Amino acid sequence: MRFLLDTEQRAFAASLDAMLTAADTPRAVRDWSRGEHARGRALWSRIAEAGVFALAVPEAYEGLGPRPVELAVAFVELGRHAVPGPLVETVAAAALLLDPGPAKRFLPALASGESMATVACGGSYAVDGDVATVRLAQAAGGLWLVPGRGPVRPSLDPARRLTRLLPGGELLAPDPPVARALLWARLATAAQALGVGLTLLERTVAYVGQRVQFGVPIGSFQAVKHRLADAKTALEFARPLVLGAAVTMAPADVAAAKLSACEAAYATARAALQLHGAIGYTAEYDLSLWLTKARALRTAWGTPDDCRAEIVSS
Repeated sequence: MRFLLDTEQRAFAASLDAMLTAADTPRAVRDWSRGEHARGRALWSRIAEAGVFALAVPEAYEGLGPRPVELAVAFVELGRHAVPGPLVETVAAAALLLDPGPAKRFLPALASGESMATVACGGSYAVDGDVATVRLAQAAGGLWLVPGRGPVRPSLDPARRLTRLLPGGELLAPDPPVARALLWARLATAAQALGVGLTLLERTVAYVGQRVQFGVPIGSFQAVKHRLADAKTALEFARPLVLGAAVTMAPADVAAAKLSACEAAYATARAALQLHGAIGYTAEYDLSLWLTKARALRTAWGTPDDCRAEIVSS
């Protein structure tokens, strides 16, 4: 089955691509990694103005959604440009805040970009808890609005700053829809990973066409062609799985999409690192911004084994 975007969806992706290309996202990512959030916040506001976060928020609470297909389209572009911030976590928060009281209280600000949210599900650490204005923790007693946070902890991806959320706070819902939040988070993560993989492939293809050994570009070597062809094939197989999962929103389909997209992005990252040689290992080189993100997204919101278990049990 072929999944083709319509004219409006393609135009939406193109507009996001143009906006993010002009925004110098690598500089915003490096600032974010140092705890300097001004550029990232400005970028967040522009993304919100484009309607990205509103896609996860029902119309009753000033959103445009829920529209999972358009959300997946948007997150591919966010991944392609390595946009920093608790992007997936804000989507997960929107899926958790279904009770009318909390929904009316928090969702309009999440849709407009006025607020950022982070979520700790089943653990005490959350992404970007130092900048999020809405910190949620799902524990045995329900969904809690957490009043504070601990110190920042390093992550595989420097732009994904982990913070320990403090216990206690305000109980928002005794029985939050955790399965729904996981579904939306996995879809957004899969789309983001696909975008990361596409950029890694694009940059590597350009690089091997310029790097010369033995008097010829290394991209002319058969082994290099095979490596890049494998990466391209994996990413193109993942793309329809992501779009198909956005259509059905079935747990097994979303798990398959996340597994396929994250594994494809990770394999592409490994190929990109090897084919770039020594320069690929330097943090100063922009490629590192996508390399580290591919590794972090692989286990975010469910490891490969977790996703396989979801598929098998369906």
